Amino acid sequence: MFEEKSIAGAGKQEFYRELGSQLYALLSGESDPIANAANTSALIFQMLPDLNWAGFYFLHKDDELLLGPFQGKPACVRIAVGRGVCGTAVEKAQSIVVEDIHAFDGHIACDPASRSELVVPLFRDGKVFGVIDLDSPSPGRFDAADQEGVEAIAATYVAASSWED
Repeated sequence: MFEEKSIAGAGKQEFYRELGSQLYALLSGESDPIANAANTSALIFQMLPDLNWAGFYFLHKDDELLLGPFQGKPACVRIAVGRGVCGTAVEKAQSIVVEDIHAFDGHIACDPASRSELVVPLFRDGKVFGVIDLDSPSPGRFDAADQEGVEAIAATYVAASSWED
């Protein structure tokens, strides 16, 4: 059974281990990918400090991401693969940490308050099918430890979710 608890005083690795445990408990017994994305984005937004947006984009067509469940201000609905941080992460099939989004060529500004971003691709059967996108109003908010932690969160989300084609 899920019980949210604060993760105070932990280093980043311990924080993400505990967050992963909470996410596992939250998603346990539920396999719907949209419901799981909604709860995953809510948990991330609630527990990670200094975020102004946390959510999902899913590959809608081979060349377009479509907005999924999220927490934060209204967001861009469609993003072309190869555009912005999310589209670039899909195109390259790798996580991207952006310390200053104003320095990222082609950044798509959905919320002008955002200053840094972390995008982690979601993989199913070896193919990217979406991303987890985190934005912060603070420059340099995300680092390699955040990337590793959110990649583990993404893996937990994918493992818990089932897609019926």
